[in-house]
Amino acid sequence: MYDAVVLDKDGVLIGRTPFDTLREAAWDAFVSLGVEDPDLAHVDDVAVGVDPATLADICERYGLDPVEFWRVRDETAADAQVDAARSGRKTPYDDVDALRHLDASLGVVSSNQQATVDAVLDHFGLAGRFEVAYGREPSIASLSRKKPSPYYIERALEDLGAETAVFVGDNESDVRAADNAGIDSAFVRRPHRRSTELSCQPTYEIDDLHDLVSICGRAPVNPDADDRA
Repeated sequence: MYDAVVLDKDGVLIGRTPFDTLREAAWDAFVSLGVEDPDLAHVDDVAVGVDPATLADICERYGLDPVEFWRVRDETAADAQVDAARSGRKTPYDDVDALRHLDASLGVVSSNQQATVDAVLDHFGLAGRFEVAYGREPSIASLSRKKPSPYYIERALEDLGAETAVFVGDNESDVRAADNAGIDSAFVRRPHRRSTELSCQPTYEIDDLHDLVSICGRAPVNPDADDRA
Protein backbone atom coordinates (compact mmCIF):
# COMPACT_ATOMS: atom_id res chain seq x y z
CA MET A 1 0.00 0.00 0.00
CA TYR A 2 2.91 2.37 0.73
CA ASP A 3 6.36 2.72 -0.78
CA ALA A 4 7.74 4.14 2.46
CA VAL A 5 7.05 4.39 6.17
CA VAL A 6 8.70 7.35 7.89
CA LEU A 7 8.66 7.54 11.68
CA ASP A 8 9.30 10.11 14.35
CA LYS A 9 11.95 9.04 16.86
CA ASP A 10 11.08 10.27 20.36
CA GLY A 11 7.79 8.86 21.61
CA VAL A 12 7.52 6.48 18.65
CA LEU A 13 10.75 4.47 18.38
CA ILE A 14 12.53 5.56 21.56
CA GLY A 15 11.09 6.73 24.87
CA ARG A 16 10.82 10.47 25.36
CA THR A 17 13.46 12.46 27.23
CA PRO A 18 12.19 13.79 30.59
CA PHE A 19 11.66 17.55 30.52
CA ASP A 20 13.92 17.98 33.55
CA THR A 21 16.83 16.57 31.53
CA LEU A 22 16.26 19.11 28.76
CA ARG A 23 15.80 21.92 31.26
CA GLU A 24 19.11 21.09 32.94
CA ALA A 25 20.85 21.03 29.56
CA ALA A 26 19.41 24.44 28.67
CA TRP A 27 20.52 25.82 32.05
CA ASP A 28 24.03 24.49 31.44
CA ALA A 29 24.10 26.29 28.09
CA PHE A 30 23.43 29.62 29.80
CA VAL A 31 26.04 28.96 32.48
CA SER A 32 28.71 27.90 29.99
CA LEU A 33 28.31 31.28 28.28
CA GLY A 34 28.64 33.25 31.50
CA VAL A 35 25.00 33.61 32.59
CA GLU A 36 25.14 32.16 36.10
CA ASP A 37 21.52 32.67 37.17
CA PRO A 38 19.14 32.83 34.20
CA ASP A 39 15.40 33.26 34.70
CA LEU A 40 13.89 29.76 34.88
CA ALA A 41 11.11 30.84 32.52
CA HIS A 42 13.72 31.70 29.90
CA VAL A 43 15.47 28.39 30.50
CA ASP A 44 12.18 26.57 29.93
CA ASP A 45 11.52 28.62 26.81
CA VAL A 46 14.72 27.41 25.15
CA ALA A 47 14.54 23.86 26.53
CA VAL A 48 11.86 22.76 24.06
CA GLY A 49 9.80 24.30 21.28
CA VAL A 50 11.56 27.65 20.97
CA ASP A 51 11.09 29.72 17.82
CA PRO A 52 13.68 32.07 16.26
CA ALA A 53 11.96 35.27 17.46
CA THR A 54 11.75 34.10 21.09
CA LEU A 55 15.35 32.90 20.96
CA ALA A 56 16.53 36.28 19.66
CA ASP A 57 14.62 38.13 22.37
CA ILE A 58 16.00 35.98 25.19
CA CYS A 59 19.56 36.26 23.91
CA GLU A 60 19.23 40.04 23.69
CA ARG A 61 18.16 40.17 27.34
CA TYR A 62 21.39 38.45 28.38
CA GLY A 63 23.70 39.99 25.82
CA LEU A 64 24.30 36.67 24.09
CA ASP A 65 24.93 36.01 20.44
CA PRO A 66 21.93 33.90 19.28
CA VAL A 67 23.99 31.82 16.86
CA GLU A 68 26.60 30.94 19.48
CA PHE A 69 24.03 30.35 22.20
CA TRP A 70 21.95 28.03 20.02
CA ARG A 71 25.01 26.03 18.99
CA VAL A 72 25.91 25.49 22.64
CA ARG A 73 22.33 24.78 23.66
CA ASP A 74 21.94 22.16 20.93
CA GLU A 75 25.22 20.51 21.87
CA THR A 76 24.32 20.30 25.58
CA ALA A 77 20.85 18.95 24.78
CA ALA A 78 22.27 16.35 22.42
CA ASP A 79 24.88 15.24 24.96
CA ALA A 80 22.22 14.97 27.69
CA GLN A 81 19.96 12.78 25.56
CA VAL A 82 22.74 10.51 24.40
CA ASP A 83 23.83 10.12 28.03
CA ALA A 84 20.25 9.22 28.98
CA ALA A 85 20.26 6.50 26.31
CA ARG A 86 23.62 5.11 27.35
CA SER A 87 22.63 5.04 31.02
CA GLY A 88 19.37 3.21 30.36
CA ARG A 89 17.08 6.14 31.16
CA LYS A 90 15.95 6.36 27.53
CA THR A 91 15.23 3.07 25.74
CA PRO A 92 13.48 1.74 22.61
CA TYR A 93 9.87 0.65 22.80
CA ASP A 94 9.30 -3.10 22.88
CA ASP A 95 7.39 -3.11 19.59
CA VAL A 96 10.18 -1.62 17.45
CA ASP A 97 10.97 -5.13 16.19
CA ALA A 98 7.65 -5.06 14.30
CA LEU A 99 9.36 -2.82 11.75
CA ARG A 100 11.19 -5.89 10.43
CA HIS A 101 7.92 -7.12 8.95
CA LEU A 102 6.95 -4.01 6.99
CA ASP A 103 6.94 -4.27 3.21
CA ALA A 104 8.16 -0.70 2.66
CA SER A 105 11.29 1.42 2.80
CA LEU A 106 11.89 2.92 6.24
CA GLY A 107 13.02 6.36 7.31
CA VAL A 108 13.19 8.54 10.42
CA VAL A 109 12.36 12.22 10.67
CA SER A 110 12.76 13.98 14.01
CA SER A 111 12.67 17.56 15.25
CA ASN A 112 15.56 16.58 17.51
CA GLN A 113 19.20 17.29 16.67
CA GLN A 114 20.80 15.26 13.91
CA ALA A 115 23.59 14.36 16.33
CA THR A 116 21.03 12.97 18.78
CA VAL A 117 19.19 11.00 16.10
CA ASP A 118 22.39 9.43 14.78
CA ALA A 119 23.91 8.62 18.17
CA VAL A 120 20.76 7.17 19.75
CA LEU A 121 19.81 5.00 16.77
CA ASP A 122 23.38 3.75 16.56
CA HIS A 123 23.57 3.05 20.29
CA PHE A 124 20.51 0.83 20.17
CA GLY A 125 21.55 -0.93 16.96
CA LEU A 126 18.67 0.57 15.00
CA ALA A 127 20.52 2.72 12.48
CA GLY A 128 20.81 -0.08 9.92
CA ARG A 129 17.06 -0.54 9.76
CA PHE A 130 16.48 2.85 8.17
CA GLU A 131 17.54 4.04 4.74
CA VAL A 132 17.44 7.67 5.83
CA ALA A 133 17.34 9.43 9.21
CA TYR A 134 16.93 13.18 9.45
CA GLY A 135 17.10 15.53 12.41
CA ARG A 136 17.81 19.23 12.73
CA GLU A 137 21.08 20.89 11.90
CA PRO A 138 22.58 22.89 14.85
CA SER A 139 21.40 26.19 13.41
CA ILE A 140 18.71 28.76 14.11
CA ALA A 141 17.37 28.23 10.59
CA SER A 142 16.50 24.64 11.52
CA LEU A 143 13.94 25.87 14.07
CA SER A 144 11.68 26.99 11.24
CA ARG A 145 12.02 23.57 9.60
CA LYS A 146 10.69 21.58 12.54
CA LYS A 147 7.37 19.82 12.25
CA PRO A 148 4.67 20.81 11.35
CA SER A 149 6.90 22.04 8.54
CA PRO A 150 7.22 19.23 5.97
CA TYR A 151 10.85 20.18 5.23
CA TYR A 152 12.61 17.08 6.58
CA ILE A 153 9.80 14.70 5.61
CA GLU A 154 10.03 15.89 2.02
CA ARG A 155 13.81 15.39 2.06
CA ALA A 156 13.34 11.84 3.33
CA LEU A 157 10.68 11.01 0.74
CA GLU A 158 12.89 12.32 -2.05
CA ASP A 159 15.83 10.23 -0.85
CA LEU A 160 13.61 7.15 -0.58
CA GLY A 161 12.11 7.72 -4.01
CA ALA A 162 8.67 7.26 -2.48
CA GLU A 163 5.45 8.03 -4.33
CA THR A 164 3.18 6.89 -1.50
CA ALA A 165 4.10 7.13 2.18
CA VAL A 166 2.78 7.32 5.71
CA PHE A 167 4.35 9.28 8.56
CA VAL A 168 4.08 7.84 12.07
CA GLY A 169 4.15 10.20 15.05
CA ASP A 170 2.89 10.84 18.54
CA ASN A 171 2.23 14.59 18.32
CA GLU A 172 -0.34 16.72 16.57
CA SER A 173 2.56 18.46 14.83
CA ASP A 174 3.43 15.10 13.25
CA VAL A 175 -0.06 14.76 11.80
CA ARG A 176 0.06 18.31 10.47
CA ALA A 177 3.53 17.77 8.99
CA ALA A 178 2.25 14.75 7.09
CA ASP A 179 -0.71 16.78 5.84
CA ASN A 180 1.67 19.55 4.74
CA ALA A 181 3.79 16.99 2.89
CA GLY A 182 0.71 15.57 1.18
CA ILE A 183 1.03 12.08 2.68
CA ASP A 184 -0.96 9.92 5.10
CA SER A 185 -0.36 9.90 8.84
CA ALA A 186 -0.57 7.39 11.69
CA PHE A 187 -0.95 8.73 15.23
CA VAL A 188 0.37 6.21 17.73
CA ARG A 189 -1.28 6.33 21.13
CA ARG A 190 1.60 5.48 23.39
CA PRO A 191 0.74 5.56 27.11
CA HIS A 192 1.61 9.27 27.27
CA ARG A 193 -0.94 9.92 24.48
CA ARG A 194 -3.86 7.75 25.61
CA SER A 195 -6.07 10.72 26.48
CA THR A 196 -4.72 13.23 23.95
CA GLU A 197 -7.40 15.01 21.93
CA LEU A 198 -6.37 16.09 18.46
CA SER A 199 -7.70 19.10 16.59
CA CYS A 200 -6.76 17.49 13.27
CA GLN A 201 -7.59 14.06 11.89
CA PRO A 202 -4.84 11.50 11.23
CA THR A 203 -5.35 8.89 8.54
CA TYR A 204 -4.94 6.19 11.16
CA GLU A 205 -4.88 5.94 14.95
CA ILE A 206 -2.83 2.97 16.13
CA ASP A 207 -2.09 1.44 19.51
CA ASP A 208 1.49 0.44 18.70
CA LEU A 209 3.85 -0.31 15.82
CA HIS A 210 2.45 -3.81 15.27
CA ASP A 211 -0.62 -2.17 13.73
CA LEU A 212 1.56 -0.87 10.90
CA VAL A 213 2.00 -4.40 9.55
CA SER A 214 -1.67 -4.67 8.57
CA ILE A 215 -1.69 -1.09 7.27
CA CYS A 216 1.49 -1.32 5.20
CA GLY A 217 1.68 -4.98 4.30
CA ARG A 218 3.93 -7.77 5.48
CA ALA A 219 7.33 -8.16 3.87
CA PRO A 220 7.90 -11.41 1.96
CA VAL A 221 9.60 -14.07 4.03
CA ASN A 222 13.11 -14.97 2.88
CA PRO A 223 13.52 -18.71 3.45
CA ASP A 224 17.30 -18.29 3.56
CA ALA A 225 17.17 -15.63 6.27
CA ASP A 226 18.11 -16.46 9.83
CA ASP A 227 14.91 -16.09 11.87
CA ARG A 228 16.99 -15.22 14.91
CA ALA A 229 18.29 -12.04 13.24
